Amino acid sequence: MRTEFETVRADEGSSFRLLHQVLQAEDYSWSYHYHPEYELVYVVGGHGRRHVGNHLSYYENGDLVFMGKNLPHSGFGYGAVGSHEEVVIQFTEDFLGERLLQTPEFIAIQALFFRSMQGIHFSQSVQQSIGKKLRRLRQLDPFNRLMELLQVLQTLASTQEYQLLNAAGQSYDFNQKDEVRLKKIYDYVTEYYQKPVNIREVADLVSLTVPSFCNYFKKNMRLTFTDFVNEYRINQASKLLLEGSSIADACYACGFNNISYFTRRFRDIKGKSPGQYRRLSHRA
Repeated sequence: MRTEFETVRADEGSSFRLLHQVLQAEDYSWSYHYHPEYELVYVVGGHGRRHVGNHLSYYENGDLVFMGKNLPHSGFGYGAVGSHEEVVIQFTEDFLGERLLQTPEFIAIQALFFRSMQGIHFSQSVQQSIGKKLRRLRQLDPFNRLMELLQVLQTLASTQEYQLLNAAGQSYDFNQKDEVRLKKIYDYVTEYYQKPVNIREVADLVSLTVPSFCNYFKKNMRLTFTDFVNEYRINQASKLLLEGSSIADACYACGFNNISYFTRRFRDIKGKSPGQYRRLSHRA
């Protein structure tokens, strides 16, 4: 099974990403992927399949799972029937600052983050109490939304009602030097993806020749740099389509200059045409 790298960006004016979506399960692409952000997933009722690292199982009556950075997983709507509602929160390890997790007040949350590298499934009772908080996050102002997220993390860190999912372990770990390099590359792409990307410029940014850069990137990310840029652009375009943008506007706004090529790449990555994907916005 191919493991895709997913690009994640915090919401505008926020230190983390919050998604609350209702989608038709048969219309969504539940790819097996990973990213350097931690992820908390709450599935509101229903049943489906969870695939986290080496763990594969089925859930009923919803689900609440916390996954560590670079831990491969698939979307939780696989095998669901009808509409699929979920709340997803994604954030980096240092989303509140580099040293905050080292303070005494955050020891329990730091331990939670460590456990999450195996994937954590929480009990029905925890799911119900936490789920209520997660569903109302969108209604809060940014400051109180952050405070509520911290309270949620503290609650999850304190409970004993959980099960580790990925006992065998299968995360994509990078050393500090690689993390710095990959972050520079990622930051470059997020800043310049709307323009033609100069691979020599990116290679110079991390002090590598172009051939060395291409080999380095593919070895660490399991895909070519060109594929990475295209996937990032398509992910950004898909958001614009769900927000109501036209196919042409989404194409040109995300760095593509040919609609036919954009459509082919979109179908390759998302499994459906831009037009089919855009219609999801009318069902959500």
